[in-house]
Amino acid sequence: MNKTSIKGLDSKAVGQWLTTHVNGATPPFNFSLIAAGGSNLTFRVTDAAGHTWALRRPPVSARLATAHDMAREWNIMSALDRYSDVPVPKMLGYCDDLKVNQAPFYVMGFVEGLILRDQASASHLTEAQCLTATHSLIDTQVAFHSVDIDAVGLSGLAKTRSHYIERQLRRWRKQIDAAKTRELPLLDSLHQRLSKNIPAEQTRPGLAHGDYRFDNTVLADDFRIAAVLDWELCTVGDPIADFIWSLLYWAEPKDSITWLLDPPTLNPHFIQRDAVVERYAQRSGLDLSKLDYYLAFSWWKQACIVEGVYARLKQGASGGMKVDSIDTIASRVDSYLAMATDLADQASL
Repeated sequence: MNKTSIKGLDSKAVGQWLTTHVNGATPPFNFSLIAAGGSNLTFRVTDAAGHTWALRRPPVSARLATAHDMAREWNIMSALDRYSDVPVPKMLGYCDDLKVNQAPFYVMGFVEGLILRDQASASHLTEAQCLTATHSLIDTQVAFHSVDIDAVGLSGLAKTRSHYIERQLRRWRKQIDAAKTRELPLLDSLHQRLSKNIPAEQTRPGLAHGDYRFDNTVLADDFRIAAVLDWELCTVGDPIADFIWSLLYWAEPKDSITWLLDPPTLNPHFIQRDAVVERYAQRSGLDLSKLDYYLAFSWWKQACIVEGVYARLKQGASGGMKVDSIDTIASRVDSYLAMATDLADQASL
């Protein structure tokens, strides 16, 4: 598919750019949208010589100013690619010339492997394979939490490195206000409660991915992490908050509500959340005694993110993926806020 009418992609102009800027790129090119995520668009690109790359650009419409910064994501992944052992795709080229495709984009190597997006994708995994994947997922997160930010060239990633929760509360509230489509009193009251009870940070700030889970990684044939993807929400902050955010993607059969619609960790061969917490604490050496606060904060933040999806859908932007109805998404936001309220009550916030 190399028509110039692909939504979000001027195939002719991008093809010319690839030929000039990506070593070995041989026209003609085929482009196909990868249906993943409700935010930035990712395309699979193949050329006449059999090379395969991934091209990533912002959503076509209804973009929030601070949420889809291609240069920022490119810089993070490039630094990790060059200077760390954190597995990311090979970064190949960045284009900020809006004459090419009306929006910035970057090109990276396409990492083949298994992405655990749902129960079906994980259904064939054995207990040993699930354990290998889980340990690799956790250990990789510990690894990027431990990256020397200055040494890899990311000293300018965040103006302020401390006060992560405070910054997150402010950022997500600002984004909700910028794309507001309805009144959410619980979101407002929880923001106040969380802001007044922020735990003291107990460790140095680290690289916080912001949305780390199996769905944003690629597993190699040995079921270890081959690449970590989707760094658009990455910042410098509290590793504990970043870990506990990831923990809440870890669904169990007893859960009444889950963040993912069809979580891969419902495969009974996966270990339970308590064991995930134990593994991270053991590998990182960090104290997770403030778990309840971070759980409440994470449910609130997820409500903000899904409310952003709701707002973009109201404006006609789907990010190229199949999604539930607008009313269903709105209901999920309400459920997340109710869960956050229960947790805040339990934590006596």
